[in-house]
Amino acid sequence: MAQLWGGRFTKETDQLVYRFNASISFDKKFYRQDMEGSIAHVKMLGKQGILTEAEAREISSAIKGMLQEVEEGTLEISHEYEDIHSFVEAVLIERLGDVGKKLHTGRSRNDQVALDMRLYIRQEVLEADSLLEGLLQAVLAVMEENTDTFMPGFTHLQKAQPVTLAHHMGAYFEMFKRDRQRMEDIYHRMNYCPLGSGALAGTTYDLDRYDTAAQMGFAGPTLNSMDGVSDRDYLIEFLSALSTIMMHLSRFSEEVIIWNSNEYQFVEIDDAYSTGSSIMPQKKNPDIAELVRGKTGRVYGALMSLLTTMKGIPLAYNKDMQEDKELTFDAIDTVKGCLALFTGMLSTMKFQKDRMEASAKHGFTNATDAADYLVNHGVPFRDAHGIVGKLVLYCIEKNVAIDDLDLEELKQISPVFEKDIFEAVSMETCVEKRLTIGAPGQKAMEQVIALEKGYLSHDWKESIADWETQLLE
Repeated sequence: MAQLWGGRFTKETDQLVYRFNASISFDKKFYRQDMEGSIAHVKMLGKQGILTEAEAREISSAIKGMLQEVEEGTLEISHEYEDIHSFVEAVLIERLGDVGKKLHTGRSRNDQVALDMRLYIRQEVLEADSLLEGLLQAVLAVMEENTDTFMPGFTHLQKAQPVTLAHHMGAYFEMFKRDRQRMEDIYHRMNYCPLGSGALAGTTYDLDRYDTAAQMGFAGPTLNSMDGVSDRDYLIEFLSALSTIMMHLSRFSEEVIIWNSNEYQFVEIDDAYSTGSSIMPQKKNPDIAELVRGKTGRVYGALMSLLTTMKGIPLAYNKDMQEDKELTFDAIDTVKGCLALFTGMLSTMKFQKDRMEASAKHGFTNATDAADYLVNHGVPFRDAHGIVGKLVLYCIEKNVAIDDLDLEELKQISPVFEKDIFEAVSMETCVEKRLTIGAPGQKAMEQVIALEKGYLSHDWKESIADWETQLLE
């Protein structure tokens, strides 16, 4: 078929070139954004007197009808068109004739696609934020239920000091909270409208860019037309934030995988989120956690692809930018799926509390507290460190925990030990005396949980107006 831009050309595009150049197979995702942007544009053209009010109403009404038909499945987005913009305009012209040809007044496909991508990503930012909020609620629920569930804290994957499960989960709460904060930052930084930038140098028509921006819920128009059509920083930021989310999910998944092993047995994953082996009947595999861990590289790849695409592009728009879409769509779908599945897995996971506490005891996580006990009884720290080192070696040889020794055995290591050592090195004491904000002690954790609840009670998205309802009325 003849192209909307075909006037300059004397022969048809080679079909292989056409297919290589076409983007409708993936930018049809933008059908709603493209039509909403067209409605806002044509309303502004009517307001400015560039179109008559009757023409603006006729075009706007026709596009709303097309949008409804696409969503009902009665209007199919055909791949015979080069891109979603061509499809919308061609169908409009077919239905309205010459009036439909006026839609593109004062507009370029360059600022159209910039608008469509920005509207699409802005919505995806909101959806990612909502999924993160759901995950944070699940993490907080585990925290509230486990302020007295003792477990080993690790450094170098070696048991280090006792903490609580609430405290351990609190670290992930902070990670995913920062991820949400990045969503809010990205939303506000990207929330400027490129429509009206034209191909790169604006237009001679008396457009009201503030009006179109306001219609679509933007804070205002972009302030440089060349940057307006060629900026993909917001997309790079979003992919970077998605990569960070996946990194956090992957770290969490790694721990779930370790904790699910026979050697640890800290958790039992619900049957709905694990699978068996085709040959080994005893197996219960943490497949969801492993897939989340594995898909992290896929999202990193999208970020690196876009960074590489953008690094050598001169101003303003270049066709290279068409490569910003497919990998981005895949990354978004991947992260959203991983967040939803991980939240479900965490919400149904059972924690083996006795096993966790026993692991903390037999991992000598209270050794530092034993050394502190000696220091508080006048032993120089370096000497105390050596004494407790010998004590741990003795326990390893006997395959017991420090708590399991009797006072006579302890005194053989150091006569400074007295009966109160047992209380000093109990898991409860080791944790509860750490009361500074951010530490695992119960009072400190209760304070943090209250703060986290307060954070979740205020949703930044509530302040965002429902511009779509107003636009489509």
